[in-house]
Amino acid sequence: MKRSVTLDEKNILIDGKPTQIISGAIHYFRTHHELWRDRLERAKAIGINTVETYFCWDQHEKREGIFDNSGILDFCRFIDTAKELGLYVIVRPGPFICGEWNNGALPPWLCALDKCKVRRMNKVYLEKLERYFNWLLPQLACRQYSKGGNIIMGVVENEYGWFGRDTEYLRTVAKMFTDHGFDVPLVTADCPKFPITLLGGSVPELPVTITIGPDCDTEKSFAMRKELFPYGPEFCMEYWTGGNGGITHCGVPRNRANADEQKHFCNELDKILARGASVNLYMLLGGTNFGFTNGANMETPPFDNYACGVTSYDYDAPMQEWGDAAPKFKAIQDVIRKYNPATPAEVPAPTVKRSYGEVAFESSARLFDVLDDISRKSVHGDPQSMESLGMRQGYLLYRTILRGPLGAETIRLRGLRDRAQVWVDGKYAGSVWRSGKSDMLEVEINNSGAVLDVLVENTGYVNYGPACGTERKGVEQILVNFERQDNFTHFPLEMEDDILSKISWQSGVSKNANDPVFAKGYFNVDEIAETFIKFPGQKGCIWINGFNIGKYWNIGPDTALYVPSALLKKGRNEIVIFEQYQLDDKVTFQEHPGLGDYIFE
Repeated sequence: MKRSVTLDEKNILIDGKPTQIISGAIHYFRTHHELWRDRLERAKAIGINTVETYFCWDQHEKREGIFDNSGILDFCRFIDTAKELGLYVIVRPGPFICGEWNNGALPPWLCALDKCKVRRMNKVYLEKLERYFNWLLPQLACRQYSKGGNIIMGVVENEYGWFGRDTEYLRTVAKMFTDHGFDVPLVTADCPKFPITLLGGSVPELPVTITIGPDCDTEKSFAMRKELFPYGPEFCMEYWTGGNGGITHCGVPRNRANADEQKHFCNELDKILARGASVNLYMLLGGTNFGFTNGANMETPPFDNYACGVTSYDYDAPMQEWGDAAPKFKAIQDVIRKYNPATPAEVPAPTVKRSYGEVAFESSARLFDVLDDISRKSVHGDPQSMESLGMRQGYLLYRTILRGPLGAETIRLRGLRDRAQVWVDGKYAGSVWRSGKSDMLEVEINNSGAVLDVLVENTGYVNYGPACGTERKGVEQILVNFERQDNFTHFPLEMEDDILSKISWQSGVSKNANDPVFAKGYFNVDEIAETFIKFPGQKGCIWINGFNIGKYWNIGPDTALYVPSALLKKGRNEIVIFEQYQLDDKVTFQEHPGLGDYIFE
């Protein structure tokens, strides 16, 4: 019999047999690829028969026209591993994914193109999307269930009803799927908070699935979907395991479900499964925003309440970032077992964790001493945005000569995105933050020909809402009082992993306050295990054996970064820190996480 996945009025039919899909979301790009099998095996123990994943366009096409699916981006290996473990797969290529991911996975270079308007019938945008899908979709189409693989469903776009109502655009994206041979069901996914969100994100020919959390009225949500779209089985494509716990911003406490909230979650999950509906737990395993991939939010008018996400995407999910079962894992497992009797009775054993102790830095390099080595500097009159210089992440240093002496003056950074540090003739003047109360700094300009340095950090593109796909990082204008400055030299600092090989290291460590510095040290590993690194300073990022594990900021809520065991090797290992403000004397590896005020049981 020909393998097939079809839908009727009430059911998902696999080879003609009604099948209730119990899925869990795991993003391949948020878990180290050498740990995929382990994490999928642990995930399967909760009782799922399917795994769901987004796809990150911004990482697969970091530079326009150059595609990458190596290492942590090897989604084919991820899907094939799931198949080996007997799991179906639901694919969500977007192109927009939200996911608290940088720019919702839309490449920054895309958003900088002239006349490009994302997520609509725009010629420039659709040409670039088609090129990406021409690369991506054939690799997925050959892994469909109907072709002998394990992909049983695809989701077109993502919660489009919160963005617009361009049905021609949705049909165009869906046609790209079918043009590449997709014959498994294609659906849309939207939150039924209002009828307009379901209507805006759908077209009649695509079945509609819903995205809700335990704070939503489950019965009302399914009823609204049924009233507006009678055809097709009930499917909750996202049932949020952490509520707002997944949307964790710097400087804001993590939102953790208490015992009563966890009980309510399980009761609502039971209701979903009891009615015969299929469900996808978002997230089952949150994972990590490695490198510079964290997103940001601006959610309410006038959209000036910018808040950047943290590196850990733990999400208060049933599986924790480092692979352990969270306290809610067992409770969810018990619910699922009622509908999938093959669900194990035991919770997976905790992962092995180790403390590797304190590590002293052996060498360092001041940022200002290595600028010419690690940056491709360029000269422009006015300050340029990161995107206009071909950047997608990191930092941009603006340098110009001030016409002085002036005395006590005010420097204004107009249109700052996102955070800036300012120096005048090497003397630190202070920081400015786009979410702060002022864009001004008071400085002393005593010399004629004073050097002004402004280091701007991209702390994350907005991943959701009307600002997504529209931001330009950097600073629009730099003023002394009201006089616009010009003749800027730009030093782009994307901090790609290969930057480490370009640095000229000096013995000893610079510990001057507000003097950005790279620092390097080594530590020995006798037993490879999961570990966590305590924040080594105020703000910066960390590489372990050349892999950027992410950014840290001591305003919380977190106090440590997760280091995947797969990054370590027996014997000598390297750690490199880029610290923007004040580096600690040593860095400490500990065996316990540092996720805010979370109590680990």
